Amino acid sequence: MSDKIIVLGAGLVGSAIAADYKRSGYHVTAMDIDGKALGELEQHYGIEVLQSDFTVRGNLEKAVSDKDLVIGAAPGAFGYKLMKEVILCGKNMVDISFCPEDYLELDSLAKEKGVTVVADMGVAPGMCNAILGYHDAHMEVKRYKCIVGGLPDKRIWPLEYKSAWSPIDCIEEYTRPARLMQNGRVVTKPALSDIEMVEFEETGTLEEWNSDGLRSLLTTMRHVPDMVEKTLRYPGTTSYIRVLRDLGFFSYDEVEVKGKKIRPIDLTANLLFPQWKFEKGESEFTIMRVVVTGEEAGEASAYQYDLFDKYDVPTGTSSMARTTGYTCAGAGEMILKGKLNSKGVLAPEMVGSDAGRFNYLLHYLEERGVNYRRARSQALSEA
Repeated sequence: MSDKIIVLGAGLVGSAIAADYKRSGYHVTAMDIDGKALGELEQHYGIEVLQSDFTVRGNLEKAVSDKDLVIGAAPGAFGYKLMKEVILCGKNMVDISFCPEDYLELDSLAKEKGVTVVADMGVAPGMCNAILGYHDAHMEVKRYKCIVGGLPDKRIWPLEYKSAWSPIDCIEEYTRPARLMQNGRVVTKPALSDIEMVEFEETGTLEEWNSDGLRSLLTTMRHVPDMVEKTLRYPGTTSYIRVLRDLGFFSYDEVEVKGKKIRPIDLTANLLFPQWKFEKGESEFTIMRVVVTGEEAGEASAYQYDLFDKYDVPTGTSSMARTTGYTCAGAGEMILKGKLNSKGVLAPEMVGSDAGRFNYLLHYLEERGVNYRRARSQALSEA
C-alpha cells in the first residue's frame, strides 16, 4: 500500500499499532526518543524508525510532512499539544494519549485546516464510547454503564496489579474525582467510591469503583440521564490504594526532605514502577462490560457487550495493547479508505454513531481476535 503512516510513540501500545499496520502492508514509520524501543520494531518487523523528540515542533513538522496519517501514542501529558501541532501541520490523526484537556476545543481549528482527528480511540475510552454512540443513534438511551480493567493473570502480593501505562497516568485514576451523570445532572464523586463486587465467568469476583472515564460523553451525550464508568481491580485493591492516597503519597505538592524538595507523586511513581511493570511475556487480560438500556421501537430494551481478551503469545502482544491499539488502528484505516472523512475533532461516540463505521470497527477487531459478545434483552440485568 502506498499510504504512509507515522506513529508518535513506540511504547507498548504504539508498537502494537505500528506492527499491525506493517502486517497490513502499509508504509509505517515509528518515531520516539527511545532508541531501544525503536530498535525492537526495526529488528522484528522491519519498520522504518526515526529517533527524535516529537515534542519539538520542528522535528514533528518534518516527520509528518509526507505522511497520510498520524497516530498519537504519547503519554497523556503531551497529547493535547501534539494533537494541536499535527492539526496545524494539516494532517489527519487518530490519538490515544487520553490527555487531561478537553480535546473538543480543537474542533474549530481542525475544521479550518480541513483535517479529520479522532481522539480517545482506545478501548475505554474508545470502543465503549462507540458502542454508546451506535445505540444512541438507534434507540432512546436512558442508562449507560461501563466497567473495565486490565489485570495480570497472577495476583502477586501486595499490589496484585501491573500497568502498561506510565505510573503517573495510572495513579491519576486513583486521585481524579469521578464525574457521573445521574438523573440528567453531572455529579462528582471521589475516585475509588461506590465499591461493588461483580462476578465474571472468566475471572471470578472483581471489584468495581468510580473513576473519571466518561470524558467526552459528558458533553456529547448529555441527553442520556444516567451514565457511569467504573474501573475493575482484584478485590481489596482499593483498601491499600486509599491508604497511600489519603496519606499524601500521590500529592503533587512539594515536601522538603533533608533540605531537598520533592513531589510525593514522583517518589511513589518511582517506587511503584518496578513492581507495576510487566515482565516480557507475562500474561494479562482486559475485561470490559458495557450495558446500554432504554427504549427501542416503543419497547424497553437493553444491550450488553462483554469483552475478555488475553495476552497474545504468538505475537507477544499484550491484551491492553491489542484492545487499545487495534481499535485506534481500525479508525485510522477508515480515514485512509475514505470511510471516515468528517472534518474536525471527533470523539469515539461520533465515530460509532454511523452503523457502517461501527461494524467496520467490530470486524477489524474480530479479524485480530478481539471479540465483543453482544446480548439483547428486554429485561437484561445491569452490570
